Amino acid sequence: MRIRIRLAAALLALAGVGTAVQAQQPAPQANQAPLRLIVPFTPGTGIDLIARTIGPRLGERLGRPVVVDNRAGASGNIGTEAVVRSPANGNTLLVSVNTLVMNRSLYPQLPFDPIKDLVPVSLTSWGQLLLVTHPQSGYKTAAELVAAARQRPGKLNYASPGVGTPHHLSMELLKATAGVFLTHIPYRGTAPAVTDLIGGQVDAAFLPIHVALPQVRAGKLVGLAIGSDKRHALLPQLPTLAEAGVGKVNVDMWYGVFAPAGTSPELVAQFNRELKDILALPEVKTAFQGQGMDPATSTPEEFRRLVEQDAQRWARLIQAQSIKAE
Repeated sequence: MRIRIRLAAALLALAGVGTAVQAQQPAPQANQAPLRLIVPFTPGTGIDLIARTIGPRLGERLGRPVVVDNRAGASGNIGTEAVVRSPANGNTLLVSVNTLVMNRSLYPQLPFDPIKDLVPVSLTSWGQLLLVTHPQSGYKTAAELVAAARQRPGKLNYASPGVGTPHHLSMELLKATAGVFLTHIPYRGTAPAVTDLIGGQVDAAFLPIHVALPQVRAGKLVGLAIGSDKRHALLPQLPTLAEAGVGKVNVDMWYGVFAPAGTSPELVAQFNRELKDILALPEVKTAFQGQGMDPATSTPEEFRRLVEQDAQRWARLIQAQSIKAE
């Protein structure tokens, strides 16, 4: 009996040693390295919100730390290039917006190609832009603004947060479609543009719905139309640009996640699956919708086609209007 007890104790001790050794063995390096979500714009933007919403949940599901890394500058090109130059090992992803493909034509001397040097992983959401004016303008509809611009070419102006932003190119698309001319007043960011618009220093602008909505509800701005194919639930009374009679103009902004070129299809598929589940969570939908974004998902291939088609659309406009980045 004593021999059996001692044998059992010895076996248990050996098992404990084996367990301790196993516990001390490091996990695979890929799981230890933090996953960087690079945001090519400043904190507080819609893109930053996306990264900081999906980041912790992605970390939980993958069992690894996730770090949001803001690399702002050069209209998003600095952060984008950081991802392009990163190893294609699943440790770095880009969270971006359709500015990505606009920059391809605005900056023809870029040392990288955002279409060829990045792999689309998944669409995350859509954002809408509202065409707005200030109450003193007297315009109540988009048709009235366009008619005034047609009668006085160049006399009316519009604000944007800078050359090459979606706000800028959206108005250029409307101008080209409606056959009118408004003078562009570029600002250094959205806040000063909104301030001058409210003050009546500029006549109109395209603004993201989450930026414009509080000002419209407060009576400080007038919503003229939404640049989408359908009305938005937050402003159901506001017509689309097509309904307003100024042209079929869709300037919806897409947001999504990309990986460096060369990332394995298996890793891309894994990230896509995780993001699809994360974007379906009620709390994620609430966070996005609070910023005027509608959650959306896609396969990597569907997202690739969307990105390529959008790149061609904006390239045609930029070339036709001879728009150049400053």
